[in-house]
Amino acid sequence: MRDARADCAARLKNVTQKYGSVLALDDVSLSFPKACVVGLIGPDGVGKSSLLSLIAGARHIQTGSVTVLGVDMAKARDRETICPRVAYMPQGLGKNLYPDLSVRENIEFFARLFGQGRGEREARIADLLQSTGLTPFAGRQAKNLSGGMRQKLGLCCSLIHDPDLLILDEPTTGVDPLSRRQFWELIARMRERRIGMSVVVATAYMEEAEQFDWLVAMNAGKILAAGSPDDLKEKTSSKTIEEAFIALLPDSQKAGHHALEIPPRVDTGDKPVISARNLTRRFGDFTAVDHVSFDIERGEIFGFLGSNGCGKSTTMKMLTGLLPSTDGNATLLGRAIDASDINSRMRVGYMSQAFSLYTELTVQQNLELHARLFHLPPDEMDERIKYLLQRFDLLRYADQLAEGLPLGIRQRLSLAVAVVHKPEVLILDEPTSGVDPIARDNFWELLIDLSRKNGVTIFVSTHFMNEAARCDRVALMNAGKVLALDKPGGLVAARGAVSLEEAFIGYLEEAAKSASGAQAADVGPRAPIQSDHGGEATAVSSVFSARRMFAYTIRESLELLRDPIRLGFALAGTAFLMLIIGFGITTDVNSLSFAALDRDNSFESRSYLGELRGSAYFVEQSPLKDASELQDRLKSGKVNATIEIPPGFGRDIRRGRPTEVGVWIDGAMPFRAETIRGYLQGVHQQFLSDPAIRGHGAISTAAVPADIEVRYRYNQDFDSIYAMVPSTIAMQLALIPAILMALAIVREKELGSITNLYVTPVTRVEFLLGKQVPYVAVAMLNFLMLFLMAIFVFNVPLRGSFLALSLGALLYVTATTGYGMLISSFTRTQIAALFGTAILTVLPATMFSGMLTPVSSITGFGAVMGRLFPMTYFLPISVGAFTKGLGFVDLFHHILMLALFVPALTILSLLLLRKQET
Repeated sequence: MRDARADCAARLKNVTQKYGSVLALDDVSLSFPKACVVGLIGPDGVGKSSLLSLIAGARHIQTGSVTVLGVDMAKARDRETICPRVAYMPQGLGKNLYPDLSVRENIEFFARLFGQGRGEREARIADLLQSTGLTPFAGRQAKNLSGGMRQKLGLCCSLIHDPDLLILDEPTTGVDPLSRRQFWELIARMRERRIGMSVVVATAYMEEAEQFDWLVAMNAGKILAAGSPDDLKEKTSSKTIEEAFIALLPDSQKAGHHALEIPPRVDTGDKPVISARNLTRRFGDFTAVDHVSFDIERGEIFGFLGSNGCGKSTTMKMLTGLLPSTDGNATLLGRAIDASDINSRMRVGYMSQAFSLYTELTVQQNLELHARLFHLPPDEMDERIKYLLQRFDLLRYADQLAEGLPLGIRQRLSLAVAVVHKPEVLILDEPTSGVDPIARDNFWELLIDLSRKNGVTIFVSTHFMNEAARCDRVALMNAGKVLALDKPGGLVAARGAVSLEEAFIGYLEEAAKSASGAQAADVGPRAPIQSDHGGEATAVSSVFSARRMFAYTIRESLELLRDPIRLGFALAGTAFLMLIIGFGITTDVNSLSFAALDRDNSFESRSYLGELRGSAYFVEQSPLKDASELQDRLKSGKVNATIEIPPGFGRDIRRGRPTEVGVWIDGAMPFRAETIRGYLQGVHQQFLSDPAIRGHGAISTAAVPADIEVRYRYNQDFDSIYAMVPSTIAMQLALIPAILMALAIVREKELGSITNLYVTPVTRVEFLLGKQVPYVAVAMLNFLMLFLMAIFVFNVPLRGSFLALSLGALLYVTATTGYGMLISSFTRTQIAALFGTAILTVLPATMFSGMLTPVSSITGFGAVMGRLFPMTYFLPISVGAFTKGLGFVDLFHHILMLALFVPALTILSLLLLRKQET
């Protein structure tokens, strides 16, 4: 009997997925047909992203079964076999990208993960860059791209290996119409070359959904309907997919929804609210905005359209005072734009393209915070927040943290915050990207009310052409310049187009022709890429691959080199701490202050105090007058010790009678107090053995049965620098490398790029070792720098084997970076990783590794911690090589113990680091 799973690209059966108390998928059973484009449509937060992440293998299946390309995704070994045949682009602007890498470097990274050779890699990258219009930006870092350009780059990274199943979670959100058309043409070419390729995509654009082969409408974690676009429209008696989707929604959600009516705007004759004249902004040699001029009237809804990266967001930031202009001028509400003009800013509402609210606050708290920032009265604030929560359908999310909100819900919250203070001017940068149709219509209804009833001036950028058609006037922008400015109908008529989208694309293509010298924008079909494997998926090994490991090594190295602050701390941080600790901290106890209360004032008492004065360890202060002053000096910290010589001291010495000397020591610091006690006992014994005292008095000179002479084998001068510098090297090579490694892995979790570990062929060991190699190299550079500082700055000579010390250092930094790797495997934020690594490194390094107290004298839990920390075994290597002159034979045991840490820490990290999100 034929397996039905073979006829499906993916199949879900009774799948339920929960996040805490939130039900994302509710007993979903669904099959995705093969060799076609399947679209998921529905509001944000209904489970589309959860469903796609389950199909991609990025998320652990809680209940039910998921089969992809005939493989059970619950089995890790089976999941690894189809990983090279699946590509996944997660939701969010460039979430699978690396911001410090260039466009080309990002794509190269993914090509290496999928085992492509240089020739094939270069051909594919060239085609993808040209097809998406990213060729001129190949060298630009991803963090400097506009939102839409990041989406293009993310798509390139997903398509680099010709997958059998391409999974795209809202890939064209925030992308202009021309780029969207290029996207789908590129995917169409891929499907032509790779017969049978399946595409599953979630989209917020209903115009896109019209072109798909098969659609799945979702709501509240359930499937509303599935079928071809024509099937859904026929089922709901609708003309468009947007109308069909709204018709499929429960009555409670679509209640009150109606077609928008836009009353004509009444011209008040007032002066323009926003005016720009030759507004220009340059970033170095790059001109982002090039002599832009326009006027916006009071109550007007002014649309701003343009290709990605054309300067729309930059223009908006200049109009809000967030960016200064390079040339030209602009006025807002009749006044020159000034970032320090608080009164003007209180009259403006601004929503940026990227989510800029406080993720650690709830929806309600974000609204309350911004209401207070804009000085809303308490009684008015409560009513306003209740109204906005209801108007933007945020009531059920009011107590949720903004961090956990889906993209579309975040956009709704940003919109609500932008209008919380009832501004006179609204500047909205792509405010409805990722928002479902009903929410968009509700928002535009609010905008229309604000414009027509309250006279609010609205400056809005958008990539939704049906939204642009609702504006009073529209400016089309490209490459920093305004191409055309008119009413939507006027722009359509000027191009002889049938729709605003067609007119928009026509303007962009004409601009491209002019810029390239009459060469049309290349958006048509091309010859297939010549592949090394003749159209079949690149063979990818499921066992260890050095190429995949070094892909992460190269990527991590580039990111480190391009982050001057992180690199500075990595290299200069250890040297700085070495200087501070080496010169500033010492265990030498000298120049100890003492004061004496001599109640005898005899030859013997003066001789006794003379022994103290002659010691290199003590400095005498002015004599004490009485017992009260003795206590006061100690209490104030003016002296470290006080000595009281009783009356009759000399007489008793001369007669050989027992006598006592009172000594009071400041015991606030026990280590120093114990050292002072030892020094004083030594001075006391020296006084009793002084021949001058023996000859003067009657001290017994009976022979002592035996005499013990103490000799120091190493560090005869007992100078702490010879112990402190080697110990400091050990501590620095534990702290800084461990922190750097921990942050490197947790950073992937925070940025979302950890998804690439989940859905690409890279194994956990390749991921961990690939990221570890650069930090081991940096740590070895630190070792060489600290070694040279010890020799030439602190004048601590190396008496033992440099090779033994270097081998020990290599194993040690591999272990300490592995220690940071282990901590990062169970922490989720960089702050937690930083504090956790610092505490769990400094504590055992200083207290249990032999730096202050010998490991052999530590008992209990401290002894266990010491023996489980690598510094315990490197410290004897460092001190032994520098101070004791030890070599390989002497240090072999410690080197062997360090070598055992490397596989042990790696295995523990592998066990704690999951290959799926839970």
